[in-house]
Amino acid sequence: MTYTIGEISKLTGLTISQLRFYDKEGLMPFVKRNASGNREFTEGDAQFLGIITCLKRSGVPLKKIRQFVDWVMQGDSTIDARLQFMRDQKKYL
Repeated sequence: MTYTIGEISKLTGLTISQLRFYDKEGLMPFVKRNASGNREFTEGDAQFLGIITCLKRSGVPLKKIRQFVDWVMQGDSTIDARLQFMRDQKKYL
């Protein structure tokens, strides 16, 4: 099942403007677009947006969130970097 930007906004509590901003800032490379160019979100995308929201609320700058997203997109080879990122964030908090 896929969701429109309006539906995912309601599901996640993020505004459409926030979602568009996150996309512009490179935080949502995982979101696919349909033939018309509209974003099509999945359940997995909604869950990942939850992680992004959690990182943002815990004070992580967008630049660091973008790095984390890039690591996730690269796959398992970056697990150690992601784990260290989370450990560092835990110390910060």
